Amino acid sequence: MKGIDGRLIEVEVLWDGVQDRSTYPYNIPSIGALSNLDLDQPVTFIVGENGSGKSTLLEAIAVASGLSAEGGSRNLRFSSHDTHSDLRDHLRLSWRGRPKRAFFLRAESFYNVASKYEDVLDLPSLHERSHGESFLEAVQRHFGLAGLYFLDEPESALSLRGQLALLRLMHERLGNSCQFVISTHSPILLAFPNAKILQMSENGPAEVDYQDTDQYLLTKAFLDDPEAFLRHLFSDEESG
Repeated sequence: MKGIDGRLIEVEVLWDGVQDRSTYPYNIPSIGALSNLDLDQPVTFIVGENGSGKSTLLEAIAVASGLSAEGGSRNLRFSSHDTHSDLRDHLRLSWRGRPKRAFFLRAESFYNVASKYEDVLDLPSLHERSHGESFLEAVQRHFGLAGLYFLDEPESALSLRGQLALLRLMHERLGNSCQFVISTHSPILLAFPNAKILQMSENGPAEVDYQDTDQYLLTKAFLDDPEAFLRHLFSDEESG
């Protein structure tokens, strides 16, 4: 952490302002049990099953940091379809200095962000490459010095080689005093050295070691013996 000019160090939920905890997204167990997150590493991953609230939480933190829910920088704010929750209104963010720049990159709305940069800011098109190539180009182009960068399930846009390329880019950007907060299912991305991994659970986000994540354990079990894994997976179907 030494030498980083600006950092988001903690996120706290202000529950006193939430009128109905039985409504979305507060009825998601992991979010309903959340009090605060310590972001004490340059790279923090948020993991969990589909529906566990990891993308909802990441989005709320990004919006509370001044970014658009669909992605982009602080200088590009737009909404083609407003679906984000009001969780961002009930978060208190603590900073150690302010990062010079911030960017939110999510695979599902990347097309809209790329189009806006092309139309509004007159930047070279990102649509002339594949989804994965343009996604990595966006990282290279917009993730600069002393920045705070949010990525939502980047593996959705990237091949395995693309994920390795992203790890290399992240490693290079850390040397430029950057901070990353990433939601992911990828066991490859989670292997980033010294990253903090927060797993969404009914008791709230809890820190876990890489080799204790479901992403690592299930992937390893499958690759160690795919045939045995599939036999076990299909056994109920065959017996029925």
